[in-house]
Amino acid sequence: MPAADRPDLASAWARVTALAERSGRDPADVLCPERLSRLCGVEPALIPQVVAGTAPEVPLCLRVHRRFLRLRATRRDKHGREWSLAAIAEDFHAPGASLGPLNAGTGLPRLGHAAGVQRFFGVYAGFLLADSQCAVEHALATTGAGASADLGHLSYLTGMSPQDIRLTLDGAPPRLPLKEQVRRRFEHLRRTRPRPDGQAHSLAAIAQSFCASGQSLTRLARGDGLPNLAAAAGIQRFYGVDGGFLLADDTEALATALAGIEQELETAERSTENPMLAVLRAHDVRSIVTRAGRLSPAGWKSLADHLDDLLAREGQLTRESAGRVAVPDDRKAADGGTP
Repeated sequence: MPAADRPDLASAWARVTALAERSGRDPADVLCPERLSRLCGVEPALIPQVVAGTAPEVPLCLRVHRRFLRLRATRRDKHGREWSLAAIAEDFHAPGASLGPLNAGTGLPRLGHAAGVQRFFGVYAGFLLADSQCAVEHALATTGAGASADLGHLSYLTGMSPQDIRLTLDGAPPRLPLKEQVRRRFEHLRRTRPRPDGQAHSLAAIAQSFCASGQSLTRLARGDGLPNLAAAAGIQRFYGVDGGFLLADDTEALATALAGIEQELETAERSTENPMLAVLRAHDVRSIVTRAGRLSPAGWKSLADHLDDLLAREGQLTRESAGRVAVPDDRKAADGGTP
């Protein structure tokens, strides 16, 4: 991304500070380095340097390694322990050893494994990796757009077709294999972000920006395979789109965190609601509750354990929610228990 196009973090910081003060919140709490670090993966001590533009450049391999270690340190299981490599990898059907180089800082994971790690911990996956629901929610949160936002603009931001965006807003996002999803997003970037003469950037020009050959992107363009993580980072950087939690450099990652906080404060100030939340309540939650109502007491216990694990990995487990999902009285009675 050219220097002129870099996010103005100082201005974003000032806007968030002003919004916090207007909403009666302490800017020091809203912009706490620990909180920002949790959102963007940048070490707390580096936050002031990133805002000032003086943070040192970190190689991609080291950056991804540090972000992974921070995920494990800040998003623990319900017992307060770090998730094992085996537990993380099992979530996307891979052996724990496949994450060994990432954990040790000796190599980058495959693109599919990076997507799996981000999905496991519930962090934003980035332009090429985000599923439809995450991509639209991120675009809406970043732009402050409502459900009636221009679908063409949302399509430009997310790489999704207007039809797929409508389906997502209706609670029925399309489910594409990662390989097809990445191919479509890459095709979308080339089509919607052309050269000054209106022609699509060549594969050679894109690859040259991260010191690779055009042939390295041929399989991706044909839909025959996934790029490696370094190539995915290079593509996103070439087109100036969000690199995602593991891929974004510190400035991009912090800008995303600030944008989210800014939108959160603006939303509270206007007493309005992110339309994606209403969609989630109207579709996903209602469906989950309806199906859960048919569970036995043992089933409710199993569901409670699963939710504890899910909340813990996303850092949202509380003492009140830990280990407690109440079995409805009518279910107890139906199963011969005491109402």
